[in-house]
Amino acid sequence: MKLKTVFICKNCSYESSKWLGRCPQCQTWESFIEDVINVGKSENEGKNPAAAIKRNLEPSRPESLSSFTHPKKRTPTKMDELDILLGGGIVEGSLILLSGEPGIGKSTLTLQICKAIASQEKNVLYISGEESVEQIAIRADRLGAHESSIRIVTENNLEQILALIEKEKSDFIVVDSIQVLSSEELPGASGSVSQVKLCAEALMHAAKLWNKPILLIGHVTKEGTLAGPRTLEHLVDTVLYIEGDRYHNLRLLRSTKNRFGSTNEVAVFEMDEKGLKEVTNPSKFFLEGRANDAIGSCLTATIEGTRPFIVEIQALSSLTNFGYPKRSSNGYDLNRLQMIIAVLQEHAHVNLTNQDVFVNVVGGMHIEEPAADLAVALAIASAYRKRPLPADLIAVGELGLSGEIRSVTQTEKREKEAKKLGFTKTITPQKYRKISEAIAALTK
Repeated sequence: MKLKTVFICKNCSYESSKWLGRCPQCQTWESFIEDVINVGKSENEGKNPAAAIKRNLEPSRPESLSSFTHPKKRTPTKMDELDILLGGGIVEGSLILLSGEPGIGKSTLTLQICKAIASQEKNVLYISGEESVEQIAIRADRLGAHESSIRIVTENNLEQILALIEKEKSDFIVVDSIQVLSSEELPGASGSVSQVKLCAEALMHAAKLWNKPILLIGHVTKEGTLAGPRTLEHLVDTVLYIEGDRYHNLRLLRSTKNRFGSTNEVAVFEMDEKGLKEVTNPSKFFLEGRANDAIGSCLTATIEGTRPFIVEIQALSSLTNFGYPKRSSNGYDLNRLQMIIAVLQEHAHVNLTNQDVFVNVVGGMHIEEPAADLAVALAIASAYRKRPLPADLIAVGELGLSGEIRSVTQTEKREKEAKKLGFTKTITPQKYRKISEAIAALTK
């Protein structure tokens, strides 16, 4: 065995003998990480685990596409929000990747899925490479997941895991997590680019070969992206991201890739002591405890996936004690906030040059679409002028640099959600063309 140190781009897996600041293949900056590969093996020495599970098989034969008229069977998770996100349930032979920040609820959601599948008289195999069986049992006791058909084992060796999957013949397999697995066929520690890629390929072949769904749990980096090579996301069939503020109960589950369903859906959950609970009316959840005559408060209708949510945006304006005023936002893009403040000063005569401005999206929600610009601007103007906005007001619109209010997409869907909750006043670009007109009329 002869080892060699190389630098691999985690975005496109390009290899270099030395560290490079920019990848010459995908042009990504600072994406190279150090890894160790084996260059001493001959072509026939050792076997790749992905190839090992396919040995003694006959060569594949092409089949007519018309013979596959029926879709693969799906196993429902008994969680309506998650089933909608997946396109109707978990597909046989699929490889699903679930990722999120530490402590956000990945293991909790996974164990709830295992409980739901086991209740349908199916066998579940939970392979943990991080936690002991006793630790998982404590969580299972809290969630009430005591089904005898859920079998748990602690293992992080790839070859042992593949042999275990083949022996147990379970209906659903969980691997927690892909970053702690390692193969004896490759040098280097678990979590390296080569180890993660090889382990994911082997598990992908196992899922297709034995037609069993496998759920992988993945880590994220400090930037919030999936840890490991970019090819990991290309290998799997579905990529799920669970996000939210750990100091709030709200959790959003998004599908950024789904070969068996839409990627335009989002599932909403609330975390409590008994696990994740579905939120059937997210808008009502966001507005709980809102005061009717609050200064610096404005409602907006935002679209997450294909669903409209009514959320509250709060703003606070206070006299600065320093020469440079502070701008801070929680759940809203700071650069966009600074742009809105500049527009208010230039076109709406709202002098914020000596004011600290703080903006918060209530409930831990993160808004990225520009349709919330008008609500943010009105909330800031309300806080500055100490005038409350109408309690039943919904503001939707994008703010232009010349002070105009621009139209946004899916206006009818937003208005329908507002009327369902009893909000009759919806401010759109059709009613006010300039931000100065809206502020003058609403903050008298």
